[in-house]
Amino acid sequence: MPEDSEVARTARDVFGWEQLRPGQQEAMEALVAGRDVLAVLPTGAGKSAIYQVPGLLRRGPTIVVSPLVALQHDQHAAVERVGDGAVQVNAAVPTAERAAALHAARRADAEFVFVTPEQLADPEVLRTLRAGRPSLIAVDEAHCVSAWGHDFRPDYRQLGRAIEALGHPPVAALTATAAPPVRDDIVAALGLRDPLVIVQGLDRPNIELDVRAFADAEARRLAVIEHVFALPHPGIVYVGTRREARELADALGGDTGPRGTRVAGYHAGLAGARRRAVHEAFLGGELDVVVATSAFGMGIDKPDIRFVLHATTPDSPDAYLQELGRAGRDGEPAWALLLHHPADLALRRFLSGGLPGEDRIAMVARAVGEHPGASRAELLVATGLGRQSLGRALLLLEQVGAVRRDARGRPHGLGLDPDAAGRAGREQAERHQQVVRSRIALMRDYVSTGRCRRQFLLGAMGERLQTPCGSCDTCRAGATEVPAVAAAGPLAVAGRVSHPRWGAGVVMDLAAQTVTVLFDAVGYRTLALNVVQAKGLLEPA
Repeated sequence: MPEDSEVARTARDVFGWEQLRPGQQEAMEALVAGRDVLAVLPTGAGKSAIYQVPGLLRRGPTIVVSPLVALQHDQHAAVERVGDGAVQVNAAVPTAERAAALHAARRADAEFVFVTPEQLADPEVLRTLRAGRPSLIAVDEAHCVSAWGHDFRPDYRQLGRAIEALGHPPVAALTATAAPPVRDDIVAALGLRDPLVIVQGLDRPNIELDVRAFADAEARRLAVIEHVFALPHPGIVYVGTRREARELADALGGDTGPRGTRVAGYHAGLAGARRRAVHEAFLGGELDVVVATSAFGMGIDKPDIRFVLHATTPDSPDAYLQELGRAGRDGEPAWALLLHHPADLALRRFLSGGLPGEDRIAMVARAVGEHPGASRAELLVATGLGRQSLGRALLLLEQVGAVRRDARGRPHGLGLDPDAAGRAGREQAERHQQVVRSRIALMRDYVSTGRCRRQFLLGAMGERLQTPCGSCDTCRAGATEVPAVAAAGPLAVAGRVSHPRWGAGVVMDLAAQTVTVLFDAVGYRTLALNVVQAKGLLEPA
């Protein structure tokens, strides 16, 4: 692309960006030309810029869908700095301000309209936004749309319908982590039309990767504390529960620790004002360390984070790669440490249980058939289920083609026998559970691997690092495997294959002794390469 193109000039003159990063300009040019885009860029690589520049160049409002109010607030502030015309529509906005924002969107007086996916489920909001003739839609954290992704959110699954209701202007789907099958799911769920798919390398070589395993939980807790005080600040410590966030923040000394470290806890159970205060204090340099659950992270646009320490093992390589990628966005040295205890993943596996019963799903299918177009409240009364149970059953029924939603988001049956729909929904839930558990197993393999950790993590995302990184703990110990020579045919990374037992899948990683495949039905499986080759277990799909 010519450097003096319209998008390059706008980026420079309006936003002050002298040089665009790899993938940005290509994506911007495509959106300005009216083409859908799926961009998978590493954390900190400037995904928001991809919609900001075209949003100014295309006539009409840009609708930006963000999953968290805090993230939406930050994105709103970022575009406000370069001009007027940015509004927010979410549940945290006062009623009068929300009404004014929608009025501005209807009149096309707002250049950027930031909304949560829940707001787009409201038919009146959709009608109002459509009246403004939006010129662009940006879906941030687009991996949330995929039921096979690590951070699936049911409200995101309805965005495809909302995009069509808004007239399907060009769509920018943006994410930092999406393996090939998740990318396919994003394209299908959002209804992207011949999208330009841009995948930039997810490797962050300035971040050192280290893992330490502990058999004793108290020993790990003490090690976490020592690492926090020893590592350069600022940093984030991730824990698994709200209780752990509170207790570890207290153990580190609270607002001002015993060694002068300013520490705060953060989790979804805190009042909104407190969460915002912690978020802003960390971004503003008033806190050295935040001890948090995974609720803290989206929208943490802070370039100088020096470490991300996990005091609880995440449940997937996708989630881990995204969270550790919040360190070192300035390109300076940073550290990602995982302090593992075997109970972490045992708990994750336990929490992945609790599948809905076939009878319950069938009951919801029957209720939808008897009350087509019923509201959520009416279905709650008809079934006697809680909101979460009803929502999960409806989602499964929609995924298996037993239910469709109308323009108001209300469900209608598609003629499938309720008992058959119940069986199909249960099978879908079992498949999803297997995928979740396969990710947990892959994290267990990451903890114990003798390979280069960077090769392992990138391999789980379908990217190939040809040689060991030399800077992770396994590389420094000299225990890494020699990488396999790139294979041709079905064993090439990203190749579609079929297994006699597990069906179709995609080759994600190929090492000297193993091949890892993400199967459509059962998730990740790591197979011995010599057995695969000797028995011909993987054939082209």
